[in-house]
Amino acid sequence: MGALLHYVLKPVSLIGALNWGLVGFFSFDLVAWIFGPMTVWSRLVYAIIGLCALIWALVWIFGDKPRDEEYGRRRN
Repeated sequence: MGALLHYVLKPVSLIGALNWGLVGFFSFDLVAWIFGPMTVWSRLVYAIIGLCALIWALVWIFGDKPRDEEYGRRRN
């Protein structure tokens, strides 16, 4: 999960956050500007960004918690 989180989920979520920053500060939607307003492609991009952000949030909340027995053995 670490590679997926590091190389896919975080960058895609960051791109989505930057797009929302542009919308909030300048009323400029970069995704709509590139793919057109609410076309199939822009909706797909929004869906992918939302899904990545949701997965990233779930991983951040629940995390990869080590098992008690294995974690204790590795530390000692």
